[in-house]
Formats: sequence, structure tokens, C-alpha cells
Amino acid sequence: MRDHPRDETFPQTVIWTGRATNRFQWLLALAGAACMALGIELAVDSAWTSGVAPLAMSVVGCIAAGLLMLFGTLAFVHVGLKVDTESLEVRCGHIGVPRRRIPLASVAGAEFAPHVTPRQWGGWGYRWRPEKGTAVVVRRGEGIILRLWDGHTFTITVDNAEAAVRIITDRLVPPTSGAAH
Repeated sequence: MRDHPRDETFPQTVIWTGRATNRFQWLLALAGAACMALGIELAVDSAWTSGVAPLAMSVVGCIAAGLLMLFGTLAFVHVGLKVDTESLEVRCGHIGVPRRRIPLASVAGAEFAPHVTPRQWGGWGYRWRPEKGTAVVVRRGEGIILRLWDGHTFTITVDNAEAAVRIITDRLVPPTSGAAH
């Protein structure tokens, strides 16, 4: 990558946005929709002679499992990161929930992580591990590790993470010598 001098020919953008997508999650969402369809099919066209209770449990179980799979995977199909002059905001999925806004004043530093994997964090999604911190992992690949002033870390998988780290570190304000964090 090429570093450009900071002058009027290359103005710094006010808002930087990045995104990461996991296309495999769509298959899991499809499996959830299939479970829901099976539950609806059982409810509408059942010829079970063993009673209402087993039928009701099967229908409710299929629909509940389908909803959990469908909405659980759609919430983490992609992650969006927005960095402005005051904060960075992480939004997950199509609805944007879960969402986390971190003021840049609470960020001590940012590092580029070339290889973030779901295995390191125990799977996809919004993760917390006591020894590692918090993360939003939607796919394997490059990411950002934010070191916060309170000692915690926050990791985000996002495309073009190296540019995001550069922008975040450029916008960090060094702490004043008398300030306690």
C-alpha cells in the first residue's frame, strides 16, 4: 500500500465506513427457514394419531428452532463499522442490532490483526472471552483490535482493516499528563 502525504490533494474523510460479510451464514438462515416451514407443514397437514401433545410439541419445537436459527444467523451475516471524528460504531446484521458505540476518547490504541478466526473466539457473533476481551466476528480474515483505556480490548472483523487502523490512530488524542484513565 502507498502512503500519501497529508495535504490538500488528499483530504482526510470525515467518516470512514467498512464492512465484512459471511456468505456461509445465509445457508444457516436457509436451514432455519426450512425448520420453520416443517413446523408449519406439520401444523397444517398432520395426520398424527398419537395425540395433540406430541403434535403441538413438534410444531412449536420446529418453529422455535427455525426462528432462533433464522434470526440468530441473520443478525451476524455482516458487520458494519463507521468511524467519524468522535467515535466508532459497530452494527451487526440487517437491523443493526447488536450495536456498540465507542468514543475515540476511550480508545488507547488500534492494531491491525491479519488473521482473526471464529475458532479463536468460540464461533461467530458477538463474543466475550475473559482472557481476550470482546469481539464481533462474522468471518475469518483481517480485523481491528482496539485497546481501550480501561484495559479491555475490542476486536472487529472488517474488510480493509489496515486503513481503518490508520484512520483510528490518526484521530486518537493523546492523553494529557494529569488525566487518569
